[in-house]
Amino acid sequence: MDHQREVRTRELAAEPMRPAGPRQGFFVGSLESIRDVWARRELLGQLTRREIKARYKDSALGFFWSLAKPLTMLLVYYVAIGKFLGAARSVPDFAIFIFAGLTAWQLFSDIVIIGTGSIVGNAGLIKKVYVPRELFPLSVIGSALFNFAIQLGVLIGATAVLGRFPTGERWLFFVLSMAVVLPFAAALALLLSALNVYLRDIAYLVEIMLMILMWASPIVYSWAQVSKQIGGTWLETVYLANPMTQVSLGFQKAFWVSGDGQPFPADLGRTLALTFVVSIVLLWFSQRVFARLQSNFAQEL
Repeated sequence: MDHQREVRTRELAAEPMRPAGPRQGFFVGSLESIRDVWARRELLGQLTRREIKARYKDSALGFFWSLAKPLTMLLVYYVAIGKFLGAARSVPDFAIFIFAGLTAWQLFSDIVIIGTGSIVGNAGLIKKVYVPRELFPLSVIGSALFNFAIQLGVLIGATAVLGRFPTGERWLFFVLSMAVVLPFAAALALLLSALNVYLRDIAYLVEIMLMILMWASPIVYSWAQVSKQIGGTWLETVYLANPMTQVSLGFQKAFWVSGDGQPFPADLGRTLALTFVVSIVLLWFSQRVFARLQSNFAQEL
């Protein structure tokens, strides 16, 4: 044991010093952070698998719970809004319409909510060893994508059963929507996870803001209803500036085949492409803020 301890001590002493603070330079610092994460991609995979296992640990029904929440929301909205309020009469295949938006929203909210608590939740590990702290919010993205894949499979299966499987250029809207939601959610997860270390109220504030943002997106009501009320005004521009509005519309455009005759915003594809560029810039900005704040994580946790 003493010999092993001596060997371990010599190995640790030979390791170079690794600064935990921000790397100098906006672009050089970002590139070095990316290299750090890439060099530890195996650890990122292990953390992702741990996130998935921890979510269903000691659960009798396992992965079923990844479907339980969106299916319950679908049932509630379908009955309350579709049937009781009559929305299903003006929206064909109302269940597919709602589930398309909910699938996108569940991916976004999982990344943001769980990502916000990822640094605080791994305080014990962060205080003991150095690893790029970005790995913790990024591992949440991996586990959220796993659940998303299950829900997406159900959505695609439902379209096939109804004989309205999406084909052709519809898939382009799906790709563009994913290109927006992933960097946008990752940017918020990085930024909020770092702020949550210094101000724990952030986690509670995030849940309230997400509730508002969900109802500000056309998930349980259609764009036609929104356009009828605010179309042609500055409010329409503000409404469409919400990235999750665009992502929800993109998912509906891709999977809601029965909605071909329904109105959609003009140039939705170009708007999504522009928002993708903005999301990448936001992701880069969030990473730089994260890098600046992470040097005191161990002391604050």
